[in-house]
Parts: sequence; structure tokens; C-alpha cells
Amino acid sequence: MGNANSLLTESETRHLMRRAGFGATPKELAKLMKKGLTRGQLVDALLKYKPKTLKAHRDMDEVYDRWLELMLKTKTPLLEKLTLFWHDHFATANSTVGDAEQMARQNTLLRQMGKGNFREFLRRINKDPAMMDFLDTVRNRKRTPNENYARELLELFTVGVEDETGAPNYEQDDIVQLARAFTGWRLDDKGLATFREGSHDYNEEYPERGPKIIFKTRGGFGPGGIDLATPGEGPFEIDYAIEAILAHRDSQGQSTVGRRITRRLFEFFASADPSTALVDELLASSGFASTWDLANLVKTILVHDAFYATAVPPPYTAGTKRSVKWPVDYVVSTLRLLGVKPKKRKYAGLAVEDSDSLRAHLDDMGQRLFDPPSVFGWDWEGAWISSATLLARFRFARDLAAARVKGKQGFHPEKLMPMGVQSADDVLNGASNLLGLADQLTPEDRALYLDYLTDGGSSPTLDLENEDVRARKLHGLFALLMQSPAYQLH
Repeated sequence: MGNANSLLTESETRHLMRRAGFGATPKELAKLMKKGLTRGQLVDALLKYKPKTLKAHRDMDEVYDRWLELMLKTKTPLLEKLTLFWHDHFATANSTVGDAEQMARQNTLLRQMGKGNFREFLRRINKDPAMMDFLDTVRNRKRTPNENYARELLELFTVGVEDETGAPNYEQDDIVQLARAFTGWRLDDKGLATFREGSHDYNEEYPERGPKIIFKTRGGFGPGGIDLATPGEGPFEIDYAIEAILAHRDSQGQSTVGRRITRRLFEFFASADPSTALVDELLASSGFASTWDLANLVKTILVHDAFYATAVPPPYTAGTKRSVKWPVDYVVSTLRLLGVKPKKRKYAGLAVEDSDSLRAHLDDMGQRLFDPPSVFGWDWEGAWISSATLLARFRFARDLAAARVKGKQGFHPEKLMPMGVQSADDVLNGASNLLGLADQLTPEDRALYLDYLTDGGSSPTLDLENEDVRARKLHGLFALLMQSPAYQLH
């Protein structure tokens, strides 16, 4: 059994850097191993970042490309990974908002709060302009309250529809009353959240509706529920709503929000469907349900044995759980590991003829940043892989392997691994090590790649100084490895 004080093995370090970042090159991995770090020490180092803002632009493609650039160049990869997680959790689509500056500001908010206090995070999301537009807070009228944000605040952002036992966490009336509490919030001339008293649902104006009481039947508050006007009606209600939601207890008396956020973060960093027992262990160890400290929750996950159990090498057993790489993770980690820079002008793509932009590659793989398919975000795991999206990944790998131009926009394996006359086994070891696959290939996989390199065993060595050999065999090997099932998984 390991813990935060356990020394990291090379395999564990590679796994941590892959999941909490975009992988580590052999050189980076060697530096980390030389330091002899424990799990806790490396996670602390990864969490010790100062959030960078995403510069606002009026053009959405510019905002998108700027985020890609930050991911490709970052020295604080966990910042970008957490921003990706929260972008999915608080899914907001520019196709609805139609304001690049608002979307950039929301991305900056995700960066600022991604490892902070979840209570304050929710309060700020309540008043985020892009969110207010996307889920209709700005169209929430006191005469006919709009329930969109209230519903998603409960269903997706906090308690979830059902608890760990399948029991409902809220009723329709809870949504109705929350929607009333959120009336009156608009955007001012500068596009910032402001409260308009004359547009708010006050009890005395609508006495027939009764007080704004939520959780009368769910949450462990008893039949009296929670009156959202307890601190006073008006702008205070939406902050008090967060207090009430965070105090919600499920049918087993556990923190409903604590369990749900713990589960979601574990699924993002490790694997799907953790047991309730594991969720509760992580929740208790982190103290998240009392402190709402996201950094400590993330650390608790990343030092736990259950996280490293997802790094086991093949052959896999029936209980082995692996996660499919998100398209943006697949693209960014590959470019970083192989030292390839996209074309500078609007990240126009790879340095091959007729190459799509990185945005287009990602679109084809099923992920467009700033435009998740719905308020539910993206579907994860197997949903990332279809005949069409897998072919898109293969095209990206093919184009990258074919980018043989001079300079940083080209792919130059001769600069990344030893050249000269080498055995096919050494060539395979070098290439798989660069892609972080050194311990992820089965003997059957290796046999197939060696058969390719040696033309069925007739050429056991390769002269990598020969440009033709490099073009036919080495670049081809990298394309095959990037297209392999093992490389699609974490």
C-alpha cells in the first residue's frame, strides 16, 4: 500500500505526468527520477502554479488558438488539465453565447478557481457573464422565472439527479424556487453581472407563490427545508443558495456535493466508475466536504493507490481500467512529446501539404473547445472513439509523421533518439519510449512492429543515418505507434 510519502517509480512518474499533464519526454522523466521524489512531493510541485489568464479577443478562433498555444507551451500542465476539466463540468458553448471576450473571461475564471475553494467557485460561476447568457439568467424574469440555470446548477454542477444509491436529490419545486432566487441578475454596459432590484421576485409582490424554500423533502433538512431569503431578499439569495446546496446530505447522510465532485475528478484523472467506498475514502481523507479545498482533493486522488492502479502494464485483466485520451490531450501531448510546433499563423496545422488546422483536426476527432455539444459537456471514454473519430486520429498521426520540413514545424526523430546502425529492437524501444509507451506494449504488439521494421525478419538492423530508411521505416513506425490502441489510452 502506498501513500503521499511513497517514492515514485519510473512507471508511476510517467503515468502521473501523463494524467496530470501532457506526458513527460525521456529527458524530463530522467530529471524527475534523479530527484527521487515521493508521490506527494511531485503532486505538490504540479499544484504549485500561478494561473495564467487567457487573453480576450473578439475573434473566437483567436481565443481557441491562444488556449492551444498555452497548452503546447505550458510549464504548468496541471493548470491546463484542471481548466479542461472545469470547462467540461461548467460546459458553456460559444455557439450560444456568441461572445469571444466573455468566453475568454470564463476560461480565465476556470484557471483562477480550478484548484481553489469550491464554495467560492460556485458563487463566481453564478455571476459569470458567459454562463448567465448561456443558461438564461439574463432572461430570467420575475413574472415568469426561467428555470434553466437553476436546473443545471443542481443536476450538473452540484448534487446531481440521483445519489450513490439511486435516490433523487431534489424535486421540481426546488428548481422553481431557485429560479425565483436568481431573478434580477443582468449584465451591465461593460458586460459584467449586476443586480436590478426592480427585476427581482420579492415575496411581497408574489405572495401567492409563498417563500422561496428549497429541499423540503430532500437534503436532510427536514420538512422546513431551507428558506433562501434567510439572509434577506435580493442579491444575497444566490450566495445563500450555494450554502444550502453545499449543506445537502444524500439518503445515506453523506455530503452529496462532496461525493459527486470527488467522483467526477477521480474519473477525469484516473478511470470511470470508482466504487462508493473509494469515493468516500477520498472524500474523508481530503476533508473536501468541510473545507471545499479543491487542491487538497486533487492531491488526495493523485497520491492514492487507486490512481496508480490504472497505470498497470499489459497484459490487462478483466478488472483493468484504462481511460481514452480526450482528443485535445491526444493532439497536445503528441506535439509536446515529439517537439513539433504547428504553423504559427492561427495554428494553421501541421507542416504537410493540405494539412487541416489543429481546430479542424480536433473537430473531426469530436471535440471543439469552447463549444461542447450540450450543457452536459462531452461524453467521455468510449464515446470518444467511433469509426469516424478514430480515422481522424489516424489522419493526424499520418500528417505529423509526414511533416519532414526543416525547423521546429517538422518532425525530426533523428534529433530525439540515437541514429546510426541499430537493431530493430533498439529502434522500437527508442520510439516507444519517446511516446511514453515503453511499458504499454504487449509481446504481440512488439512482434508486429518488429516484423514491420525488419521486413519480416530479413533486415534485423536499420541504418538510421540513411534518409530513405528513416522516411520509410522510422517515420512509419511513429505513425503506427500513434495509431495504436495503446496510444489512445492513458
